[in-house]
Amino acid sequence: MSDLGALIESVCAERELACESTGPGSYAVTLPGTHKLKTICNLIVGEHALRVEAFVMRQPDERREELWAWLLQRNAKMYAVSFSIDAVGDVYLTGRVNPDAVDADELDRLLGAVLTYADESFDTMLEIGFGSSIRREWEWRVKRGESTANLAAFAHLFEPSAGARSTPPTAGGSDRS
Repeated sequence: MSDLGALIESVCAERELACESTGPGSYAVTLPGTHKLKTICNLIVGEHALRVEAFVMRQPDERREELWAWLLQRNAKMYAVSFSIDAVGDVYLTGRVNPDAVDADELDRLLGAVLTYADESFDTMLEIGFGSSIRREWEWRVKRGESTANLAAFAHLFEPSAGARSTPPTAGGSDRS
């Protein structure tokens, strides 16, 4: 095991984070969140870089360009990782760091950055990319008297002032970071 691999395992153990080896020099770290309940952060140790990759959200159903613009604006304010998309449009956090620059504190910062960006952005990303589906689900549950507890983050979309809107709110008005 490389020194960096040992460091990853040690830091995760100290912080009580689930960490699983997924191959030589490759680790999956589970980061517990509030809005996005968990984010799996893959750390891949290479000779010239520590790669950081975390799936955040599947491709949006709607307002793709608005979501991409919002993510690009966020990227300008982020540390070590940035939002990216794959060939089908799924959203990830990705980055590369010089392995010689990674000590326990830096690894903690990297994992903290991934957790913060994934968790704090999640509700806004869902609202932009899946607003119509969220509205349909809310209306379906209310009509049948079912719980909307796990949709509470989107309750503002259904308050009387929001209900009068004919179009979903735009994401440009606030940066919920």
